[in-house]
Amino acid sequence: MSSAAVSSAFLTRRDPARVWPGLVIFLAGVAAYANSLSAPFIFDDIDAIRENPTIRSLGSAWSPPHEGSGVDSRPVVNVSFALNYAAGELNVRGYHATNLAIHLLAGLALFGVVRRTLTRNGESAATPLALVAALLWTLHPLQTESVTVVTQRTESLMGLFYLSTLYGFIRAVENPGGRRWAFFSVAACLLGMGTKEVMVSAPLLVLLYDRTFVAGNFRSAWQQRRGYYTALATTWLLLGWLVASSGGARGGAAGTASGITPWTYALTQCEAIGLYLKLALWPDPLVLDYGTAVVTDLRQVVPQALLVLALVAATILALRRWPAGGFLGAWFLAILAPSSSFLPLATQTIAAHRMYLPLAAVVVAGIAAADRWLGRGAVVAGLVLALGFGSLTFVRNQDYRTAISIWEDNVKNAPANARGHSNLGLALGAAGRTDEAMAELREAIRLQADIPFAHYNLGLILSRLNRDAEALPLFEEELRLQPAYAPAWCDLGLSLYQLGRRDEAVAAYEKALRLKPDDPEALERMGVALASLGRLAEAVVRYEEALKLRPNTPGIHQNLGIALALSGHVPKAIEQFERAITLDPNFAEAHLALALALTDTGRPQAAAAHREKAQGLQSNRKP
Repeated sequence: MSSAAVSSAFLTRRDPARVWPGLVIFLAGVAAYANSLSAPFIFDDIDAIRENPTIRSLGSAWSPPHEGSGVDSRPVVNVSFALNYAAGELNVRGYHATNLAIHLLAGLALFGVVRRTLTRNGESAATPLALVAALLWTLHPLQTESVTVVTQRTESLMGLFYLSTLYGFIRAVENPGGRRWAFFSVAACLLGMGTKEVMVSAPLLVLLYDRTFVAGNFRSAWQQRRGYYTALATTWLLLGWLVASSGGARGGAAGTASGITPWTYALTQCEAIGLYLKLALWPDPLVLDYGTAVVTDLRQVVPQALLVLALVAATILALRRWPAGGFLGAWFLAILAPSSSFLPLATQTIAAHRMYLPLAAVVVAGIAAADRWLGRGAVVAGLVLALGFGSLTFVRNQDYRTAISIWEDNVKNAPANARGHSNLGLALGAAGRTDEAMAELREAIRLQADIPFAHYNLGLILSRLNRDAEALPLFEEELRLQPAYAPAWCDLGLSLYQLGRRDEAVAAYEKALRLKPDDPEALERMGVALASLGRLAEAVVRYEEALKLRPNTPGIHQNLGIALALSGHVPKAIEQFERAITLDPNFAEAHLALALALTDTGRPQAAAAHREKAQGLQSNRKP
């Protein structure tokens, strides 16, 4: 379906005034995010998409992985990733295009909610005011993290379902005889519950909207729409089941299991909410990752704490005296509450993407104030500001063009964040900028000695430089911090092997395989270590297990062939060498091994041909 068709279907074709604003929102959003479609997978994208086996099929996508994947207990967003994978595997453009489409649809939904609310309240300029609000929200540079970082689809997709729940309710009360909009609202709420836990407040905010703009009080709202609210409340059952199935702590990332006390986290959120409001008004600098730092002393955040208390008090007062303003305050606070109150979220104590939906309340409140003070000038001023926001969003998306550029920006704006240095080091290492990578990883460790993965990634670089004696203590420290991290055991085993400590290497590989039995690299490396100790029969078993997982890997076939030849099974060894050469005709070592095996079986002419081939390939190699 084309963009115009989407807009028309959402706003209906009967009134052109409902169509052109949707086209404006669409075109403006596409222009602002046009340069984001080729941004690479970064940060949580690696675990949630690139290393997520459950998105390889729609059947398994309903059971997303646990332990910090970003999609734990969020099957709806995981299925959306599976649909992207089915369409284009790991082609990042498809994921970005989907994220942008979700964001634009959310912008349309916000336009519909604001326009119909203003119309209900007799506002003659409902359409232009709603358009300005939707444009400011859609184009605000604070939204870039939720749109451009693929995994933050959890935020934008939940936002779309949240707004759709409210929009469906508004349409249902406008058309009391038609139940399809009520069904649409409940279905959107159910999907939102399967997308992100922040959706928990949606039924309550719909009820508050009903009391504020439709029924006039809670009793009338309940009496008139008892069945609808009962259906809406049942969607909590899905969320409750999803949270319970993950143990209620998202792999130790949430709740008291994260190691952060509710009081400490609440103090940190005072700082966070103050920062969010500042960025809503002045979106600079924007930071992808603020790290995991917490505030431990109330004296550090007295102004921000007073601001939060003032917001809560003003919202409570406004709900009684100025219900519309109170609704906006409740919208802001209730949507932030699951992530920005007392429930600790240890992996990111401050995150700009949490303002995705709360920003709508700030924008609408600003438009309402401007309309009161400037009259018709509010629309003009809003459009000029939206143009500026769109330009800033385009510029911000330039920072996401490579993993190095976004982490360099992160380090510049949050130099004390160890994780930013660690991720920059990882990106530099992947680009072959070894010295710079090691410097960043060492800085990360200096800033935070117990930072996950920095020791491991620095150890990897050193190991690849054949500096295994330096790599070894780094792998050991990583395993002290994360003893269940299988790749670290595997690479520890390799360093031990390179240092001649073969028995210890085998023990490390055994631990890696206990944690991850289907790791072909660990299986192959263990085979090499076992063969070096003369335990050939065990080596053969490990190579065969590795080949079941990676049947078309020439190196494993060659290693298996060597183990078979040394075990006296030369004919079987020849089969493996020939298979390796079939897979890689330029595999010099396999040609040479095959030549030796053919010589042993009395076939000197065939052996000579392969020996000659091996020598030719080796001589053509660059020194």
